[in-house]
Amino acid sequence: MSKHPLKKEVDAKMTKMLSTFAGLAGLLLLSVSLSAHHGQAGYNTTETVTVSGTVAGFQFVNPHSIVALDVKDDKGEMQAWQGELTSPNHLVRAGWTATTLKAGDQATMAGYRAKSGANSMWITKISVNGEELKMGAGN
Repeated sequence: MSKHPLKKEVDAKMTKMLSTFAGLAGLLLLSVSLSAHHGQAGYNTTETVTVSGTVAGFQFVNPHSIVALDVKDDKGEMQAWQGELTSPNHLVRAGWTATTLKAGDQATMAGYRAKSGANSMWITKISVNGEELKMGAGN
């Protein structure tokens, strides 16, 4: 028994519409997850903070390189700060290597502090031993 031609046309249109909707929903979910990872959603991008201290460590790893910095606060107490950079792939193109930062180097980091208030930032500018380091294309 065959379906009525009008019923076949309605079924085909409904299937196409549902497939299109499912595809668009999938793309939306993918774009939201990608922007959440690559954005600075966890950082206060309206205000820049600057800290200076001694490099305690440097992790030249994916997906983001990390700088650990020992910083003295206004009272002379030591605070551990962490700065997040872009991926090593981008940093290599700007001239960085795994040994660009070494424990004991004097560094100044400027960037966006974590919204939580933690001693953590997304680094927008960094200088080491008095020399500003390039962060990638454009600077």
